[in-house]
Amino acid sequence: MKIGIIGLGLIGGSLGRTIVKRTCDKVYALDISKKAMLDGKLLCAYHFELNKENIGEMDILVLSLYPAALESALNEYCPLLKDGCLVMDCCGNKRRVVKQMQVLSKKYPNLDFISAHPMAGREFSGVNHSTATLFDRASMILVPVKADIKKVAFLKAYSLSLGFGTVVITTAEKHDEIIAFTSQLAHLVSSSYIKSETAMQFMGFSAGSFRDMTRVARLSPEMWAQLTVDNADFLTGEIDSIIKSLTEYKDALKEKNIDKMKELLADGNERKLLSEKMRRSKSGDDK
Repeated sequence: MKIGIIGLGLIGGSLGRTIVKRTCDKVYALDISKKAMLDGKLLCAYHFELNKENIGEMDILVLSLYPAALESALNEYCPLLKDGCLVMDCCGNKRRVVKQMQVLSKKYPNLDFISAHPMAGREFSGVNHSTATLFDRASMILVPVKADIKKVAFLKAYSLSLGFGTVVITTAEKHDEIIAFTSQLAHLVSSSYIKSETAMQFMGFSAGSFRDMTRVARLSPEMWAQLTVDNADFLTGEIDSIIKSLTEYKDALKEKNIDKMKELLADGNERKLLSEKMRRSKSGDDK
């Protein structure tokens, strides 16, 4: 197959490196940054440069772009693709891009559209931080827009062959609802946590908890601002929920109510154990 990747950042670069390393498929890449293209070539993230002359040869076109750039890119490149080409994105929100793909699927009925979200990342961005193992055992989320069962099954099997451990097929609405909690809220909580004046005095007083809580405060402000604002309805609901929980802890502390604090902490502990049990059960690791 010939696979085109537009956007050689952390995800696009890692996807290219994984395909180059683990398959016989040919990867074509395009990025507006000449440095990203040079670095990507040195890191074996692609075989050839993608351009308007060869884009019509692609069997799959992956757009790994920020939300603001994705819409114009879809409009620009879809008219150049051959019949049967599978168009997919790697955006962290789905409702907006799926809505556009639905419109484009009517305009270009001979193209297939599946919106994808590789659930993997690092606190660093750019192709220089990409790896060929980023997606190992990670989850790939697929939102079929316009594709038959065979095409969806193919992409699921292909994702697993690249090292993904799980493939989840869902809707754009459900994706954005859950991602608001599992991903976007975590970044905002981490960003808020590190803003404490005490944070700069952590040396010698911190261990794993501090590292875990602050890791995802390191991010791309441009990308995460777009993702969070675009998913504001679901995300504000999750923020309200965590504020409510924190207020309960705060009130127990103000009242020096140790029984209430035990109750709150026990509830959190039980919920964590339950979530781990569910994860192990679904992954087949429950012994």
